[in-house]
This record gives sequence, structure tokens and C-alpha cells, in this order.
Amino acid sequence: MYFLGFDVGSSSVKACLLAADTGQVVASAFFPETEMPINAPQAGFAEQQPEQWWHNACLASKAVMHKSGVAPDAVKAIGISYQMHGLVVVDKEMQVLRPSIIWCDSRAVGVGKAAFESLGSEVVLPHLLNSPGNFTASKLAWVKQNEPDIYAQVHKFMLPGDYLAARMTGEVATTPSGLSEGIFWDFLDEQPAGFLLDHFGFEADLLPQVFPTFGDQGHLTAQAAEALGLAEGTPVTYRAGDQPNNAFSLNVLEPGEVAATAGTSGVVYGVSDQSKFDAESRVNTFLHVNHLLGTPRYGVLLCVNGTGILNSWMRNTLLQGSVSYPEMNNLAAHAPIGSDGLLCLPFGNGAERMLCNQDPGATFKGLQFSRHSLGHVVRSAQEGIVFALYYGMQVMETLGVSLKNIRAGEANMFLSPIFRNTFAGVSGATVELYNTDGAQGAARAAGLGAGYYKNRSEAFVGLSAVHTIEPDIKNKDAYQEAYARWKDALSLS
Repeated sequence: MYFLGFDVGSSSVKACLLAADTGQVVASAFFPETEMPINAPQAGFAEQQPEQWWHNACLASKAVMHKSGVAPDAVKAIGISYQMHGLVVVDKEMQVLRPSIIWCDSRAVGVGKAAFESLGSEVVLPHLLNSPGNFTASKLAWVKQNEPDIYAQVHKFMLPGDYLAARMTGEVATTPSGLSEGIFWDFLDEQPAGFLLDHFGFEADLLPQVFPTFGDQGHLTAQAAEALGLAEGTPVTYRAGDQPNNAFSLNVLEPGEVAATAGTSGVVYGVSDQSKFDAESRVNTFLHVNHLLGTPRYGVLLCVNGTGILNSWMRNTLLQGSVSYPEMNNLAAHAPIGSDGLLCLPFGNGAERMLCNQDPGATFKGLQFSRHSLGHVVRSAQEGIVFALYYGMQVMETLGVSLKNIRAGEANMFLSPIFRNTFAGVSGATVELYNTDGAQGAARAAGLGAGYYKNRSEAFVGLSAVHTIEPDIKNKDAYQEAYARWKDALSLS
């Protein structure tokens, strides 16, 4: 028996096949091999074609099944993880009406701000725990205001993972966790936020039907099964946004547990049983995947948009692909903590929630031609990402999130010794790296949603820590001094 997990990112779509009894990965694949394009028709815009996600999911699924040699009918359930906060709109024939407005698109900032001011903080924050900001609800309102001809054809809106599931099952649906990430969920009334729908003038029937995060969410149609190389009728039993799913994949489910990831964007995600909010919405509170009425679980999420994408930009644009990521890490290792005064503000990938939805762009400060080498530049970029994350982590602590122990997958920026040592050094947290990723987590969750795994311990068989990074006490002052300089530079920018 096997479970198949998909992770729909903005760079690629990954599939992972997991053996149910051992929790071991049998095969994995991702497509495309080069990063999917993000289109920017105007400054601050970021769009992708949903059909491209489906195409790459089909390629990844077929590759996994071919590599493994597993019979299609041995795959008993499917789980989906997806890039959060995106908007997909379809007509009654399930045709996509426009490119998806994805997570790092900034166009709806003004729409969300106007809604927050009109409704008032005393209504918005207790009910939504966040400003409408630049989230999915505001993006749909932007379409309504700016593309009325398209909006008039909208039958349903979806998040990216909902679209993938709809292509699989023919059913348009979402989850409470998904609605919360789109700022469509009323945390006080535990239902979709009718007052926000009314404010934006959204018809209630635009909402997809709502399924639990774990459980039967539909079955593969014959057409979808053929495209994926799977068996008709295979159930989809889980879906979640990439950051709640990343937390799940790391067995972060209970209050006090914290997960981190550093892919295209960087995220720290702490679980709480308290529905608290940051008055400035610099960090955001959503429903976690295991939230229930009697046992509430909330995810407090900090996001820095410009993380792995900055590292990728340096390698592919600045260095023209002339060195590998390990070679970049080696160059950075020859520069001292603090990069000899060179500072990087890594805010070049859209409006940053942590900065109250400002979009200042990325900046290098203090560059001295006679002092700084390529190693200093690379190190300052990695340090700048960590310092930005730590800046937001300090906001998380005001909401009662403990950050003494943080789990992450051994992937992306956490593969860099400079990045992970700086992360532990400046935050004072012990960082545990695990042998997992989002697609693997989605496969485990599919097993839980299908009822094969009966509890948490069964679901995480095979998961283990592969590396632990303790804070560097010897260099604690050097890290803090470098961060203080970075924070001063941020305040002056």
C-alpha cells in the first residue's frame, strides 16, 4: 500500500510516493527541471497559469510511478500541498478565466487596506485575526473592481491546491484552513466570514463547498487518472497550504512546536491554542491543519518573500550560473560574521507583510569596492534573509510563540551551513533538520486522511532528525552586533 503526495510550489510541482507501512520514500520527482516562470505584466504583479501546475503534476506523477514500478491500484490515497494565498477563478465549465494571482503579487494591497479602514479594526481583527491585506479575498475584490467582464463569468474561486484537486476529482472544494489563509474565515463564528463577503459584494455561491482538511474529498475521474498514471477512483484525502503542510510534515501539531522553511520564501510557523493577532498584521494567524472546535489549533505565520529567490537570483543573474550553490556557500564561509559591514535587505519579491505590506525592493548597503569580495556579497545575502526572519520572529514572541526549538526540512536554504548557523546563532534557537519535505508530508497526511494511520505516532513512522544545530554561544555577540547593524539599516531605508 502506498500514498502519493503533491507539493504545488511556485518553482515546481513535486510528487512523492510513500510506503504506508515503513513511511519511507519509494520514489519522487519534480517538474519542470528549470523553475516555472512567474509572469509580471506590471510592476508588483505576479501570475502563473494554473494549467501549468496540472501539466507538471501529471509529469511528476507519471515519473514517480515509472521509477517505482508500483501498480496504479496500489496507491490508496492522494494528498495535496500548495502555494498559499493564490487566486484561481473558473467559469461554469471549469475553464480558468485568467492567470492565477499568486502569493507574492502586490496589486491588492490598497484594496485590503481600504477594507480594513472601512470595516474598522475593532471588527476585522477579532473576527479575521488579520487585515484583509494582500490575501486571496482582496485579490478577488481587485478582479471585481478592475476586470468586471471576467468577474461576471466567475462561477467559483479557488486556492491553487483546490484547483489541482478539482482537476483530479471534478469537484470544486476547499477547507476551513484554506478559507482562513484567504481571509474568508470568521474565527469567532467558526464559519465563512459573511460580513466580509457582503463588504466586497461577493455572492455567497462563489464559495467552494467546504471539506475537512483530512478525509474523503473526492475521487479521481477516469480522465484525471489516465493523465496522472493512476487508478480511477483513487481518493483525495488531504489538502493544505504549503506552510501548514510543512509544519505537519515536521510533526509540528501542538502548542509550543515551531516549523521553518526557506524555499522561494522563508517562513517560521508556530502552533498555538490561542486565537491571538498582531494589531499590525505583520505576522498572521490561520487555522492549523488539525484545528477542531474542541481542541483549537492555530498557526502563527511569519513570511519573508525574498529568501531562496534571492539566492537563486544571485546565482543565475548576478553570477550567470557560473558557480553552484555549494560553491557559493564555500565563498560565503571565507567572509566573517557580519560580512565586514556589508548589509543586505532582502525585500525584492513583492509586498512584505512583515513590513506592513510595503514593497521597498532589495538593497545592499555599505558596499566597499576595496574591502568586499564575492564571498562577502553572498554571505551578506544569506545573513540578510536570516536577520529579516529574526526581526519577524520577535513579533511572533509577543503573541506567545516560543522559539527555543525549531524544526525544518534539510532542504533549500537550510542546506547552507552559513544560513543555518546564522539562524541558530542570532535567534538562540536549537534547529533540528529532518528528512522530509512538503510532498512527503502530503503523502503522510493522505494516509491519515484515509484512516490508515490511526494516530500521530503511526503517521510519522520513518521521520527522523538528521542534523541538529545548537546556538553558537562563542559568537553570540558577533551575531547580535551584526543584526543590530542590519536593523538600523532597515529603519533608515
